[in-house]
Amino acid sequence: MKSIDEVDKLILSRLQQNNRITAEELATKIGLSTSAVQRRIKRLRDEKIIIADISIISPEAAGAAVTCIADVTLHLGNSTVIDRFKKLMYNEARVMQCYYVTGSYDFVVIVNTRDMKEYEEFSKKYFMDNTDVKQFYTHVIMDNVKVGYGVNLNMLSEANN
Repeated sequence: MKSIDEVDKLILSRLQQNNRITAEELATKIGLSTSAVQRRIKRLRDEKIIIADISIISPEAAGAAVTCIADVTLHLGNSTVIDRFKKLMYNEARVMQCYYVTGSYDFVVIVNTRDMKEYEEFSKKYFMDNTDVKQFYTHVIMDNVKVGYGVNLNMLSEANN
């Protein structure tokens, strides 16, 4: 991977705020030519520094009023059981994020549902009735104090030195 310079950081910072900004607008804001910005963005995508260009939809607007975080412990920690659970979570549309973690739990799963009744049905199917799951604990989100999808760009220089 090519090192990330200060201009790349400026581009990445602007794109994290608004990925619909045009290369022309970006060029004006950071003092480069449009073609130079386009080349840099292409390189950042090719090198998988930028991994996706997406629109983030409000869960509430989509009808998902309840967000829960579930800490899940499996009975066995072998690769077959872990991979089976990963696949199960990956293929479930209500699972927004799933992390295989170290510590007291094996997985942290973030789930969006219409209401608590739907979460109860989800948890029965995927946790309670799943013979691979030993136990789970659910945290119901009361308020999104801070939700971010951007990356701290100050770490980029450290990672590339």
